[in-house]
Amino acid sequence: MKERQKRFNQIAEKFELDIIYAFGSHAKKVAKWAKREGFELSISPSSDVDIGVKPCAGKQLSAKEKVHLSMALEDLFSINRVDLVVIPEVDPFLAANIIRGERIHCIDEYEADEYDLYILRRAGDLIPLERERIALIMGENE
Repeated sequence: MKERQKRFNQIAEKFELDIIYAFGSHAKKVAKWAKREGFELSISPSSDVDIGVKPCAGKQLSAKEKVHLSMALEDLFSINRVDLVVIPEVDPFLAANIIRGERIHCIDEYEADEYDLYILRRAGDLIPLERERIALIMGENE
């Protein structure tokens, strides 16, 4: 097993994570780095990497665990800052944006695919309500 994959496995096991995603502007670079041992991650010191995680069933990360997880990921990527998002804690539309990024680690591919579909269905089901909410905010229903 590749060294980086071993480190992802160790982090996932330590923090009880099923899936790790990279999203945002550096998602493709991070995914490429995760899959290729010889590829170096070049991100400016003022920039950050956006990471979304799905904990194992029944696991809820404490604030302390989130800080330690962010630090472990910063060390792994050798960067100054990771913006960590715990997917079950965010709204369905942000969750959908996260899973549309790059999946960089998962315990079970099939389960991860099922989770992605669940997130997309959940966001899709709420689109009419989101449109109505935005219309109310913008004063379009008066």
